[in-house]
Amino acid sequence: MSMNRRDFLKVAAGTSGGLMLSLNLTACAGTPTGYSEETGSWTADAWLELTPDNQVFFTLARVEMGQGTYTGLTTLIGEELGVAPERIQVRFAPVGKEYINPAIKLQMTGGSTSVATSWQPLRVAGASAREMLVGAAARIWAVSAADCKVDDGQVRHPNGSDALKFGQLVELAAKESVPDDPALTPRDQWKYIGKSRGRLDALAKSTGTAEYGIDVELPGMVYAVVTRPPRYGATVASFDASEALGMPGVLDVFEIDRGVALVADKYWRARKAQRALKVEWNTEDALSASNASVMAFYRKSADEDPGVNEREEGDIGEAFESASRVVEASYEQPYLAHATMEPMNATALYHGDRMEIWAPTQAPDLGRIAVARVTDLSPDEVDIHTTFLGGGFGRRLTQDFIGEAAEVAYKVNKPVKLIWSREEDTRHDLYRPAMLHRMKASISGDQVTGWHHQIVGPQILDWYVRNAAPAQYPWAPKFLYDTLGKAGLMGEGLMTPKDTSAIEGAVEYPYQVANLEVRHTHCDPGVPITWWRSVGYSHNAFAVETFMDELAHETGQDPFEFRRNLLQHEPRHLAVLERAAELGGWGTPLAEGRARGIAVHRSFGTYVAQVVEASIENGAIRIHRVACAVDCGPVVNPDIVRDQIESGVIFGLTAALYGNITLENGEVKESNFHDYQMLRNHQRPDVEVAIIDSNEAPTGVGEPGVPPVIPALGNALFALTGKRQRTLPLTA
Repeated sequence: MSMNRRDFLKVAAGTSGGLMLSLNLTACAGTPTGYSEETGSWTADAWLELTPDNQVFFTLARVEMGQGTYTGLTTLIGEELGVAPERIQVRFAPVGKEYINPAIKLQMTGGSTSVATSWQPLRVAGASAREMLVGAAARIWAVSAADCKVDDGQVRHPNGSDALKFGQLVELAAKESVPDDPALTPRDQWKYIGKSRGRLDALAKSTGTAEYGIDVELPGMVYAVVTRPPRYGATVASFDASEALGMPGVLDVFEIDRGVALVADKYWRARKAQRALKVEWNTEDALSASNASVMAFYRKSADEDPGVNEREEGDIGEAFESASRVVEASYEQPYLAHATMEPMNATALYHGDRMEIWAPTQAPDLGRIAVARVTDLSPDEVDIHTTFLGGGFGRRLTQDFIGEAAEVAYKVNKPVKLIWSREEDTRHDLYRPAMLHRMKASISGDQVTGWHHQIVGPQILDWYVRNAAPAQYPWAPKFLYDTLGKAGLMGEGLMTPKDTSAIEGAVEYPYQVANLEVRHTHCDPGVPITWWRSVGYSHNAFAVETFMDELAHETGQDPFEFRRNLLQHEPRHLAVLERAAELGGWGTPLAEGRARGIAVHRSFGTYVAQVVEASIENGAIRIHRVACAVDCGPVVNPDIVRDQIESGVIFGLTAALYGNITLENGEVKESNFHDYQMLRNHQRPDVEVAIIDSNEAPTGVGEPGVPPVIPALGNALFALTGKRQRTLPLTA
């Protein structure tokens, strides 16, 4: 390059976007990659775009449902690129193979995997773009790139005074060779990672400008509601819409796959007219289960089938034969709803040869499959526009609400917004499965010598693979969808990942016991289920950590010291256990009428221990304080970690105190927050979170706060009353 710095600056100063328009550096590199002649913008990779007017756009491949990906993942890009995260504009990703979650093999947000799976690729993306920008500036100045510095969206000359903005460098940077192994910023030089900074979506959410699915508005939009059968598996026998069709604003009433759809010009007109519909249901194949029949089925299954051996160490039979005493207990947990604050909804627009969907979905690629199933469109003819999510908790991994909106829009040929009522959201949820746990331990002296855990209940993949398998093969013709789903089930562990939803948190039993056996008796009573915040860890932690407390009591040991002695070979478990005990004042005097309970659990690679302080006041359980310690590897934003652990505590306590879906002859009895309660603000305990400094690989925090708090509360109630509760929800 023959132009010196002074000549370059003259050219740049004399034109609009001078660098991009005035220089032709064909000798410096090959054809630009990702550079647009029309816009002057450089798309450095699937995540990052820089424009000549100095804007930076980041494409967020994981949805934002309150868990902090919008801020956390943007921080990773900003750190390596050298731009303050608040200067980066975030876009939600379209469906694309570049955005597949490598931990799940689908474009899906769940399993507390967002930071873990994005930590390396996003940092590499930012660092690569930074090195290419620095390389472009160094060529202009004819200096060593190693002597140039990046400072908040600009490359600074070695002299310390001259600088070029990223926008001035985008065309030249696009012609640089992509570095094979860009240098990542060392931990001791981080400016943004590990720092408590405000959430990037806070302003939009607090001013009402953040667009959730339920906020989407399109010109000429109509509204749809769906009347679904009261029992899962029932179908429409007949319906009478004559009265509804005569009501103001009603445009059409027709049958769809999941019930009867009613379309009106306004939402409340649709909802009012829905009450006038008369639908007869065919219940021949409908669910007839009750809570009692489900547990009876589980007990019978457990008696007849010891289940698949998921983990075995030592000789459990010998341990029980030689034990001085054997302790047994059974634990039962009910079905749980998700109760997201934003009910299910989606907006669909059919163009004749394509369909557009706007939806708060955790799995946009599965949304395409849901649309393809109810139309003649192929998945690549469906565009999914992801919005903010008003809570997910696993419910929005299943795309039934998108399929309904698409089926209605396909028929009415207008933009359609479908909204579920709170009652519909509760009664037509897919639930956290009810589970049964049979525990047995052998004791010699004051030592636990054997541990047996039989888990009884269904697997979630059985319900989920129907659409998940086709999403992995979007090119497949639709007549193969069900075959792919069946093949996925048959090939579990080979074609598809092993389904650990029933056993996770049990097979990773961390305590040092010589003889160990964990088994799963797979039985499914037919109640629709899906992922629920912390999934199998939520029910296994309750069984494991409550039974551990029972064993501590049986051997006359302090529950904290009992666990501590059995975790000497698990340093990360031990560290959070000891920190939570210290933070919670374990062993120190308490106010009269109060007691503490403790639990520790590892889920999704993150270690959490909690101490709950509780009492019973006026015949009700009151939780005063929860002390938490968490080890999730390097922390991107400490405030978000604390927020999410606290959120998990509130979510878990809600389930512990109120969570219970009641089935009677296949019908869900709960309907709204009056009978499926949430923890109210005045019931909220003080929650204190201590973060363990760690150099281990980063893990997630959206779910791990949930599992230990339920047994910790139960253990506190035992310490308070002397009565052990083995069935949820807990009572006073």
